[in-house]
Amino acid sequence: MEIMNGRLNNGGNLNLVFDIYPLSNYYFSSKPGVSSKEETLGDRARRLKSNYDVHGMRTYVEAVILVELFKHPHLLLLQAKNCIYKLPGGRLRPGESDVDGLKRKLSTKLSADETQCQWEVGECIGTWWKSDFETLPFPYLPSSGNNPKECTKLYLVKLPSSRDFVVPKNLKLLAVPMCQLHESRKTYGPIISGIPQLLSRFAINMVGS
Repeated sequence: MEIMNGRLNNGGNLNLVFDIYPLSNYYFSSKPGVSSKEETLGDRARRLKSNYDVHGMRTYVEAVILVELFKHPHLLLLQAKNCIYKLPGGRLRPGESDVDGLKRKLSTKLSADETQCQWEVGECIGTWWKSDFETLPFPYLPSSGNNPKECTKLYLVKLPSSRDFVVPKNLKLLAVPMCQLHESRKTYGPIISGIPQLLSRFAINMVGS
């Protein structure tokens, strides 16, 4: 579903407009925490290699969700263990489409009822690749000669004017200002810190601010 409208700006250029709503329009509560794997780096590398041998490249889909706060766009991030920041989303199942997988993950991470909540998934705004299990992701396919081991796709997700968010207790849902993300690679990693640049081609319309 197309969620952006084209509008002419004062210079006569066509902008892609993305509407966002105030953070105060949304309601937040919690649900039982999700389990996480406790493993060493070596165990993780062996698990990922074994998974790759069976299923091939792992594909992740993640949501870029914006709200307005203090007349500035903020990005919704999940925080785990006080220092790990993630976009809402996760790994696709074998044969699952990007949109279906992202809707499933958003309902699991951000909703009370995983079967009733509706999500409006827009266009893919960025793709990142890993040439190995432990390397940093690149916004292009590395020319190392190896088959990529992971692919992460970012999708714009448009919120309705109001919604209930229900988040696992062991995760925090944060609204982080876009100006804080830019050039904050050490804190947020290359994917999240690169989102302001990916959104630079959109005109963000803050509805009701």
